[in-house]
Amino acid sequence: MYEFNRIKRLPPYVFAIVNALKMDARKRGEDIIDLGMGNPDMASPDHVIDKLCEASKNPKNHRYSASKGITQLRVALTEWYKKRYDVDLNPETETVATIGSKEGLSHFVLATIQPGDVVMVPSPAYPIHPYSVIIAGGETTSVTVGKGIDFMEEIEKSYKRTWPRPKMLIINFPHNPTTEVVHGTEFFQKVVDFAKENNLIVVHDLAYADLVFDGYKAPSILQAKGAKDVAVEFFSLTKSYSMAGWRVGFCSGNRELVGALIKIKSYLDYGMFQPIQIASIVAFRGPQDCVENYRKVYQSRRDVLIKSMKQAGWDIEPPKATMFVWAEIPEAFRHMGSLEFCKFLIKEGGVAVSPGIGFGEGGEGFVRFALVENEHRIRQAARGIKKAFNGKL
Repeated sequence: MYEFNRIKRLPPYVFAIVNALKMDARKRGEDIIDLGMGNPDMASPDHVIDKLCEASKNPKNHRYSASKGITQLRVALTEWYKKRYDVDLNPETETVATIGSKEGLSHFVLATIQPGDVVMVPSPAYPIHPYSVIIAGGETTSVTVGKGIDFMEEIEKSYKRTWPRPKMLIINFPHNPTTEVVHGTEFFQKVVDFAKENNLIVVHDLAYADLVFDGYKAPSILQAKGAKDVAVEFFSLTKSYSMAGWRVGFCSGNRELVGALIKIKSYLDYGMFQPIQIASIVAFRGPQDCVENYRKVYQSRRDVLIKSMKQAGWDIEPPKATMFVWAEIPEAFRHMGSLEFCKFLIKEGGVAVSPGIGFGEGGEGFVRFALVENEHRIRQAARGIKKAFNGKL
């Protein structure tokens, strides 16, 4: 028998259990409304698709590309940062294109973390945040995130109770899965100052920069004074431009840290298909009304879900950002735990959602809705859930 120690450290993928139940029900002919995986359902912008088609017909673009991204793509990303956040970045040394932010973050951790190093990660967390550390051979320690919790205070507590002292902090605001947000740059300034005092590397995942509601604006950690001394930030076109399958991401910030990712990527890949990179330049530099249109769709879906679930008897607080709704399991069903509750919703309500336990122990007692169905289907899902509750609320 073979033994693979890195694989042995990875637990069973909880979401696969719910997915298997969903697929089995569909094979039986049941209509299951899938609000589980955060897989954007809206088409990518037409002008970006047109550029991809045009660039794909040029044989010069069929060759190996640059592993760190072609120059104009990196320049376009730095233009985006300047326009959006008034942050200056050197396109040669302070940013690198990645094959989606998930790949980029995983390889960044692989390049910077060695066995025995400890990384602070949120709890609950998007799975790749803690498991990129496990894959790299490091250890994790949790920082609790949630409603009414002082996250900066939790960072300080986590740091003080951990030995050996943590080398890195991974954060994610707007946060997946809890949808928690931070306001202005005050929080990030505290994080940067704390990192400098304690020789910490900070990694911020800004996946939901544009999916913000009710006038809220998501800040960048790179806006904080001195951020480039200690931090990098990941961004991707996945949510903002509905380009999930294109796999276009970026890591920007501290040049030494970005340089570590550039070097490891030079050994591991040849970069994205060049027409995708060319089309991504058009995404950044072309019309931006598409980004606002996507945002409005998600906000409308959020409103419909909150209203229709309330009519079903389930009061849920509306999120300020992300493409998710994080919902505490109603008290009458809390004893089931999040995984069994999700199985119950598939069987009795015809609705698939993500169990909170899949995001770590800190997610137990919650489920996550992804706003990836149209408003009609969301209302239909609420009716199915109301039927499943059967007057028990």
